[in-house]
Amino acid sequence: MATSRQVAQLAGVSRATVSRVLNGSPRISAEARDRVHAAMKALGYEPDVVAQNLARQRSYMIALGLYHEGEELAISTLSRTENYYYLDMIKYIDRGVAAAGYDLFLPSLAQNKAPENYIRSLRARRIAGTIMLALDLADVRIQALLQSAIPTVFIDTRGQGEHATYVDSNHMDGARQVTEHLLSLGHRRIAIVTGPLTDPASTERLLGFQQTLAHAGIALDPGLLCLTGWNTDEAYRATRTFLEQRHDFTAIIAGSDMMALGILRALHERGLRVPQDVSLTGFDDLAISQYIVPSLTTVKADRETMSKGAVQRLMALVEGEDAVPPLIVPSQLIIRESTGPAPSPSMQEK
Repeated sequence: MATSRQVAQLAGVSRATVSRVLNGSPRISAEARDRVHAAMKALGYEPDVVAQNLARQRSYMIALGLYHEGEELAISTLSRTENYYYLDMIKYIDRGVAAAGYDLFLPSLAQNKAPENYIRSLRARRIAGTIMLALDLADVRIQALLQSAIPTVFIDTRGQGEHATYVDSNHMDGARQVTEHLLSLGHRRIAIVTGPLTDPASTERLLGFQQTLAHAGIALDPGLLCLTGWNTDEAYRATRTFLEQRHDFTAIIAGSDMMALGILRALHERGLRVPQDVSLTGFDDLAISQYIVPSLTTVKADRETMSKGAVQRLMALVEGEDAVPPLIVPSQLIIRESTGPAPSPSMQEK
């Protein structure tokens, strides 16, 4: 079996450098880190801790994996409007992990880009399990974790395996509820401004919207579908362009509350009143949605239940339970001031 001394010799570094790489120290150059990982791979080296009896040396550390964009680190992007939704989730996860007697740890993806390096880094720290929040379906960490024996719970990403399960919101039913609400108010031409269809949440919500319209005998008008980024600014700019092309809708379903803020601004600049001229709805029920004017009708995603459910399922996996089922949390329509009866044709002409 290869040793850390052999890894150090092959990589041309000290054993202390090998140890720092295994511990994820930021005080190691990228070149040295790459040499150490290459030597470990060539020698088939696994840290000794992987072979130790975890029952005698139990770890009480949970890794939190977040979405990421390109070379940027996840924490650095939390201030973006498309990520506000996850702030409460991180809070509830932190509290739940602490209540279970564990510590929360955030590995740096930038230090462990290759999936085998990411898994090796978790094992070197004797991570008890991981909670992975809102990973893109193309994220290399998903398959790496599913193929490993590390207990994992995915939130907003439906990954499942022998040692993994997931927690998600019922996006389709949320879309059904908000669409039925608008239909009950007499709206028949409903636009939807949502995120890209490469995102499963966006796809499921669109499907729920389309099915509800079909049940009411209304065909989806592709011209009333506007796809954009999840953030406020992109939704604002996309809606401005959209309003230059279409005037024949009476309601807009926004893909998120933060997108609804941008849409509301675009409608205001166009001289359209909410809800007198156009009703507007959101998704998520962020705290800000009840304080904007008019207060926003939205679909509540129960982030507290999702987060607590994720921690509970992870603890079950860590304790060795088999076949831990996924959790789909119900959505709830919250009706506020931004929706009202559809204007009459004569009102729309004005």
